[in-house]
Amino acid sequence: MQSDNLLNINNVLVNKEIKDVKFACDLSRCKGACCTMESPYGAPLLIKEVETIGNLMPIITDYLPKEHIEEIGRDGFFEEINGILMTRSLNDRACVFVYYETGGIAKCAIEKACKDGKINFLKPVSCHLFPIRISKFGGDVLIYEEINECQSAILNGFEQNVTIAQFCMNSLVRQYGDQWYNKLIEDTK
Repeated sequence: MQSDNLLNINNVLVNKEIKDVKFACDLSRCKGACCTMESPYGAPLLIKEVETIGNLMPIITDYLPKEHIEEIGRDGFFEEINGILMTRSLNDRACVFVYYETGGIAKCAIEKACKDGKINFLKPVSCHLFPIRISKFGGDVLIYEEINECQSAILNGFEQNVTIAQFCMNSLVRQYGDQWYNKLIEDTK
């Protein structure tokens, strides 16, 4: 099944924008805006991710600012809203897992702990896939979530000639596997 805007890659529907839109994050310009967007909701979580993160919290908190640790201690790191699990946000702004690097760049404490070799979980798949979001409609439907804060990523994507699908290669392979990703790339040539 293929419509004008959707590709069917092994029963995963993919909006064609994912293969057409140029996109490559530029943290020096956006400062990690995807982790600090104004919203009472954080990133979507899978049930297994909640358990994994919960088990890793003693290590992850070593990377968090005091205010974030206090928020997690008070209200936990996730919430369920209308059946959807999400990370909590601090002051309707930053994900509770945000820490700030030099220059005020928001980054993920979970990812930092993983890159430092302290844990073997990179970060929630919804964060890893961004700007791709997974909707459920009888199966996975991948859509491009366009936000104003990512204009620098679009410009950078044009400069580097990189599409969303290429930029998100590692996260797409993580979610669907190498064969699926290769089929996506073949179907998008």
